[in-house]
Amino acid sequence: MSAPLPAPSSLFDRYRAQLRETGGLGPTVDLACGRGRHALAAAALGLATIALDRNPDFLAELRARAVAGGVPLLPVRLDLETGAAPPLAAGRCGALLVFRYLHRPLAPAIADVLAPGGLLLYETFTTAQRELGGGPRNPDFLLEPGELPRLFPGLEVLSFEEGVRDGEATARLAARRAV
Repeated sequence: MSAPLPAPSSLFDRYRAQLRETGGLGPTVDLACGRGRHALAAAALGLATIALDRNPDFLAELRARAVAGGVPLLPVRLDLETGAAPPLAAGRCGALLVFRYLHRPLAPAIADVLAPGGLLLYETFTTAQRELGGGPRNPDFLLEPGELPRLFPGLEVLSFEEGVRDGEATARLAARRAV
């Protein structure tokens, strides 16, 4: 295993209690999970967790971390940018986690797979990141100001913020599917 993972985002930390409450609604899914810091944190809360990513090396590392930590977690290799919706049943996920990833065509599928009462936590870079250096440069991977909640018009916004934190320009959204 490589170096320890960074701590989960403060957005994740702020919604830990609400995430626990979604456990009975269905699995928590971490889309484009990377090395899995949020997937592992969700599994550590006792949530059935599915971690999706296209990188087999990251998923193997994540599987090893989950086994070593004694947390149940299902890593699944999947390229989310193939044009097909993720193979998740509509209305069956208790929570979706999306951190540092943006593929706008997935937004309707993300909202669709949330169970009634399900929680979406989404945090990624904005166009202001260009001035800060680091992070993505491609405009396809950068949110315009105010764009993130507009990608999920059918969800109830619990919180939305944009700004620079710790040298990164990000937008953060917590939203819930109506019951």
